[in-house]
Amino acid sequence: MVNIWVDADACPVVIKEILFRAASRTKIETTLVANQSMSLPNSPFIKRLIVSSGFDVADNEIVKRAEAGDIVITSDIPLAAEVLAKGAKALSPRGELYTANNIKARLNIRDFMDTMRASGVNTGGPPPLSQADRKAFADKLDQLLAKARSNPNP
Repeated sequence: MVNIWVDADACPVVIKEILFRAASRTKIETTLVANQSMSLPNSPFIKRLIVSSGFDVADNEIVKRAEAGDIVITSDIPLAAEVLAKGAKALSPRGELYTANNIKARLNIRDFMDTMRASGVNTGGPPPLSQADRKAFADKLDQLLAKARSNPNP
């Protein structure tokens, strides 16, 4: 049985709303992992897991619980790499599916940008989530869920 795990602290509200609708429609358990409380719709398929505050505490909990075939929603590249290594799928809130073929490049870019910021370069943040990003996320999520439902064994 596939589960969806959400790195919820940094997940945009509009993406959570897409996930809530998908969980109710597909009856796939969706767990939001965060270090702060959040309101959730009343659904037997939507759960929250509150972890203690601290660096990577939520990420570590997701890595510990995610299993092969599960879907993890995150913009955190190292978290995506760890769950991919366990056989889970990783999808960004912008609809980018992380894969074994692209995760190394994404990690290298992330490390390069961290080095730039540490040296004082203002790299700015990501652009606001656009309507196209939302659609890309919803479309890719639907594809992953359809595949998971047609092939319940990862």
